[in-house]
Amino acid sequence: MAHFPVHARLIYDIDSIRRLCYNARVATANCKEKWRSTPHRPGVYLMKGSGGGIIYVGKAKDLHRRLGNYFSPSRATLENSKTRALIAAIEDFDYYEVRNDQEALILEQKLIKEYRPHYNVQLRDDKRYLLLRASRQEALPRFSLVRLRKDDGARYIGSFVHTTALKETVEWLNHRFRLRTCTCRHPGEEQYRHCHDDVIRCCSAPCIGRISAEDYRAQFDTALGLLEGRGRKEHIDALTQEMTEAAEALDFERAARLRDIRENILKTLEPARRFARGMSDLPGTVNPDEDLAELAEALGMSTPPAVMECFDISNLSDNHIVASMVRFTNGRPDNKAYRRYRIRGVDGQNDFASMLEVVRRRYSRIVNESSVLFHKPADMGTYAWLLQLSAEGKAPITVPHLVVVDGGKGQLATAMQVLTEIGLADMPVVGLAKRDEEIYFPHRSEPLVLSKESGALRLLQRLRDEAHRFANNYNELLVRRRVRESRLDAYPGMTPKRKELLLARFHTLPNLRSRTPQEIAELPGISRAWAEKFCAWLQS
Repeated sequence: MAHFPVHARLIYDIDSIRRLCYNARVATANCKEKWRSTPHRPGVYLMKGSGGGIIYVGKAKDLHRRLGNYFSPSRATLENSKTRALIAAIEDFDYYEVRNDQEALILEQKLIKEYRPHYNVQLRDDKRYLLLRASRQEALPRFSLVRLRKDDGARYIGSFVHTTALKETVEWLNHRFRLRTCTCRHPGEEQYRHCHDDVIRCCSAPCIGRISAEDYRAQFDTALGLLEGRGRKEHIDALTQEMTEAAEALDFERAARLRDIRENILKTLEPARRFARGMSDLPGTVNPDEDLAELAEALGMSTPPAVMECFDISNLSDNHIVASMVRFTNGRPDNKAYRRYRIRGVDGQNDFASMLEVVRRRYSRIVNESSVLFHKPADMGTYAWLLQLSAEGKAPITVPHLVVVDGGKGQLATAMQVLTEIGLADMPVVGLAKRDEEIYFPHRSEPLVLSKESGALRLLQRLRDEAHRFANNYNELLVRRRVRESRLDAYPGMTPKRKELLLARFHTLPNLRSRTPQEIAELPGISRAWAEKFCAWLQS
């Protein structure tokens, strides 16, 4: 190893600092230029750090004004240390326009849960905005508030960001249309004896036949129709008329209550879309079609790569090494085709060996399951034949037009080694190095460096970041599962019932280790011989 003089190392360090400062100034200038063209519209913005990763997600009623706080900050803004750190880390940003503030809140929550940015604290947990569940499959349907959709035949409406307004609106609907609020699925006379909702909440009591099931369902459908937007104007006008009459009669308390009900209904029924992954229908800085055409030109491809697949390795520890494969179709995420893998044949953290395994598992399966390969013309390669069959809809799995490997020359060479072994050496493959966003090609020493503002590079970054997110989420899932497991699971003869008995009686592993075989054998279903072997295992 060569040793440089102290002054040489010092010069090298100064040059590195100067280069970093220059890159930061260029990034800031580019962001300011892009900010000047942002619209005065509600939306959601995504701040990106070095390497294109999402570091912060925020929402704004006015995108231009809100982003000005980052790229033309006031002194008061810079007084916050967290804000200063965030501004210093921003190298680029994207944004999506939406129709109103409620849509912005819903989209912001979705993106934060997907990307889990470093600078976001709120909304990163499992809590979600409320949904309204209408149990239409029940004989006497009712409304309830939930946070997750289930495939249970019920009708789900939402999400709703204004929780208080939603609860007040549902309370008003139940009272207005005399709907039941009890939780039993099939209420009858037995349940009615313990229920006074017909007196307290003005329930129509269909459980004892005060109203027929058909009439009750008609009232419920009317209330559901209001939530879906049918008859909204008539009900709002009626409430406005009642509020005016109450005010004219000097009944200001009732008028105020009617005013609050009207405002809650308007808040709750404010139109908002549900957002699927990709969000191709939203205007903003992301234009998949244009980016795809630009990528084809940059890579020298005759046609845009309609189907792209990307691989990423995630290894938080030697125990949990996983990989992900994500697919973009027409420049947009195709989450149904995502795949995740647990690396089995690699000891320790070895990204190259892990990449070799996952690429082999992915594409050897495509080759092995393609019985149509028996009819391949002799003068045609395997990839070209599968590509033709995919275009005709005859291939069992559509092969990609481009494969992206997260990494540089080493990861790319590993992927090419596997593809050559299984007969897919002519499949287009590139490597995307994360440090400087360089694009590497097989059998070419010099990488392709695209502008940071290039739509082609931004598309590759979105593909790579999605693969990274999907792999990390799987790794976190496995870690959480492992934490929930008990160390007792490692004993070969341990069953869930025995583990439950042992923990219920002795509570902790140290306490269990101090017990004798006689004490353990006192538990039901545990023999003396098993207890002796188990105690010996604990002591070892």
